[in-house]
Amino acid sequence: MAKPEQWTSKIGFILAAAGSAIGLGAIWKFPYMTGTNGGGMFFLLFILFTLLIGAPILIAEFIIGRHSQKDAVRAYKSIAPGKPWVLIGYGGVVASFILLSFYSVVGGWILSYIIRSITGSLSGLSQKDYGQLFETIISNPYETVLAQLVFMILTIIVVKGGVQNGIEKANKIMMPALFILFLVLLIRSLTLKGAYAGVEFLLKPDFSILTGQTVLMALGQAFFLLSVGISVMVTYASYLGKQEDITKSALSVVGLNIFICLLAGLVIFPAVFALGFDPASGPGLVFVVLPAVFNEMALSSFFMLIFFILLAFATFTSAFSILEIIVAAMSKNDPTKRKKSTWIAGIFVFIVGIPSALSFGVLSNVTIFNKSIFDLADYLVSNIALPVGALFISLFIGYQMKRINVQNELELGSTISSKVFKIWYFIIRYIAPIGITLVLLSSLGII
Repeated sequence: MAKPEQWTSKIGFILAAAGSAIGLGAIWKFPYMTGTNGGGMFFLLFILFTLLIGAPILIAEFIIGRHSQKDAVRAYKSIAPGKPWVLIGYGGVVASFILLSFYSVVGGWILSYIIRSITGSLSGLSQKDYGQLFETIISNPYETVLAQLVFMILTIIVVKGGVQNGIEKANKIMMPALFILFLVLLIRSLTLKGAYAGVEFLLKPDFSILTGQTVLMALGQAFFLLSVGISVMVTYASYLGKQEDITKSALSVVGLNIFICLLAGLVIFPAVFALGFDPASGPGLVFVVLPAVFNEMALSSFFMLIFFILLAFATFTSAFSILEIIVAAMSKNDPTKRKKSTWIAGIFVFIVGIPSALSFGVLSNVTIFNKSIFDLADYLVSNIALPVGALFISLFIGYQMKRINVQNELELGSTISSKVFKIWYFIIRYIAPIGITLVLLSSLGII
């Protein structure tokens, strides 16, 4: 069998891992969750939980991946042979299929908006018109399925190129470009009259609105934004050399993730407040409210195009990682099988996603457990697969994998002290499982 690939550099790995985390969650979900949950208070809690719970679990996935040097399924099998822990890996692969099946639908919507931005058909509309346009796009069966197919083909082309020449190379272009585009929008947003109200909304916590629900929502958001729970980071870390400091890498990924969320908030909320829109507009904030916001600015078409290209880059970098976990499991990390495995997995994901693409149009009357097909797929991954997977990953590291192996893996290429290890290990064994269980129970409506 051909030798498995590795990242060519530490920065390549960090950008790829950060790109996996920085997707629709950071630029689409984070702003509307922040807007509907009180702004600064939610953002503060989000940062705390990302550092205290999200980061330790991310490090846990890095340890499993690099220690085994295998894909998500074989990683658990090699560390705990003959035991049911391998179900974590299989669960991650299945969850990735479901996740990418509806994620690619949203990716297709973004491509549709990019085309309309280029042609200028997004300019000069009212907020009501933008709402109607969004409904028209997502209910059109031909456009949604075609756009989803284009999104998946572009994702397949990158992933089939391999870890170094495909995923790493694409992320080295897309991630810096994403930051540059953000800075262009940031300067424009902050120079609007009345923008300070939006900055204050994001950065000034109002402790009077603190509720238990806000805490749980922030905990869930911190947890989901790092791509932990479906072993994506196990797969990415399996391509990492033994000399790399995985603690610093994890903190770099976390730092970039928080920074992108901050940039997203500073681009969106100052503009929303300055132009008199509602920050608590929910999921329609990006597709309905923001086009209306940009429409009020000079050079509206230009800024709308920049924003949706930025959103597309973030969506693609996440899609690469989701497809990669499937491809790695299918090919068993054999580069000679990558191209065939990528096309098979990608086309299958597309086919599985067609019902989700049609769930706002011709299949809008089809509901399962009172949910549309799209919403059910989202619920199964976000509310069940991710928290359950992360819970078992923390238990696997804390109670199945030998402590000495965990410590040795964490200390490889690192100057981390034994005291820091003990704190991290305590969080993984006790704090993280409790926090994840609370998120899971809240997601299921039990608490």
